[in-house]
Amino acid sequence: MADLDSVLGCLDLNLDRSVERLKDLLRIPSISTDPAYAADCRRCADWLAGDLDAIGFKARVADSAGHPMVIAHHDGAGPNAPHVLFYGHYDVQPVDPVELWDTDPFEPTVRQMPDGTSRITGRGSADDKGQLMTFVEACRAYIAETGSLPCRVTIFLEGEEESGSPSLLPFMDANKAELSADIALVCDTNMWDRETPAISTGLRGLVGEEVTIRCADKDLHSGYFGGAATNPIHVLSRILADLHDADGRVTLPGFYDGVPELPEEVREIWKGLNFDEAAFLGQAGLTTSSGEKGRSVLEQTWSRPTAEVNGISGGYTGKGFKTVIAAEASAKVSFRLVFDQDPAKIRESFRRFVSERLPTDAKVEFHEHGGSPAIQLPFDSPALTAAREALSDEWPKAAVMIGMGGSIPVVGEFKRRLGMGSLLIGFGLGDDRIHSPNEKYEMTSFAKGQRSWARVLDALGRKGV
Repeated sequence: MADLDSVLGCLDLNLDRSVERLKDLLRIPSISTDPAYAADCRRCADWLAGDLDAIGFKARVADSAGHPMVIAHHDGAGPNAPHVLFYGHYDVQPVDPVELWDTDPFEPTVRQMPDGTSRITGRGSADDKGQLMTFVEACRAYIAETGSLPCRVTIFLEGEEESGSPSLLPFMDANKAELSADIALVCDTNMWDRETPAISTGLRGLVGEEVTIRCADKDLHSGYFGGAATNPIHVLSRILADLHDADGRVTLPGFYDGVPELPEEVREIWKGLNFDEAAFLGQAGLTTSSGEKGRSVLEQTWSRPTAEVNGISGGYTGKGFKTVIAAEASAKVSFRLVFDQDPAKIRESFRRFVSERLPTDAKVEFHEHGGSPAIQLPFDSPALTAAREALSDEWPKAAVMIGMGGSIPVVGEFKRRLGMGSLLIGFGLGDDRIHSPNEKYEMTSFAKGQRSWARVLDALGRKGV
């Protein structure tokens, strides 16, 4: 703990310098989606590689089919130490509409707020430059104070996350050996609130399907054929309605295979979050949860699978009115998966479910729209336990384990392509305005984020992953 104390002291002493480094990074307009900023993206990669090289990493800028990647390695405490891969991205979103910014989006400004807090504003301050620099600064202080790191560390910084990561998967496949580690650390997430750090333990997977049902060989006059002709909109509507029972459960055979009950310890932690279900639904103009009966909203959105109809089309949908029986009807359906659900089995079950309900004269076509399994870190994982204790030592309130209803694609690819799980630890807040004008990052997040990563590295080095 003596080494950790000196590292934490170093971070506190050099906070102003770390803020200036963050400002320098934020001044680089690394907008990946706009070709006009390609040179700035490379300049940003060069800046990061140079900074990492200067503090003791072996860093390089690696070309890809698009914007370059940054890869850096540090041997840490030696070959027997745990090996972590830290992932972040240096590219940022466009700044439009620029007239809604209070200050130049690429001239970062630290502002004192009426409540005594302070924040740094600028594009990329929270997403993801401020976040990734909390880890870099923790490494800087550790190396400065001890000459090494408690873990072997690989840093992998992408330059196309904000433009769909078109080069990421080919690059990962071509560099598997260099990028493989015991566990990945991902910082592109939020805290639960300003005083409560969070570890995201699960990301839901996804299966996307488009189904088209055809009956007649052309649209029909509803006066001539109505009552006799099979209407594909009716057929499709009945099938979609059959996807859920009266209690909100999905009715596909085998759908809940691989979906265990939430551990009671985790359920109690979620209860302790004092999540306001009414406020959550109210922000969307809703009043009542329509998911599985007997489940909290957090369970419904974090740890339970779903079937959702995302769009329906068929017949005449233009202005006015047209009395036709459509020849075909289509729907886009998505399934959010949890735990060990198998995307291929879910897709097969859905297609069989639809086909078995087709009447005479109805034919069906399916079009796949991707599929990926859920990512779930075991709740009793040594890495999770160590990280949770480390974060709890730093913040006013104990760290909580939360779920995420959506997906972070790179986390799934780390599991599928590199065979490693991930710890999702970030220090953003829900009001950071990422992707919007006046993006900001709280200075508390930046300062305590650095200290948090120092504690996490120390804990992983001592307790393993």
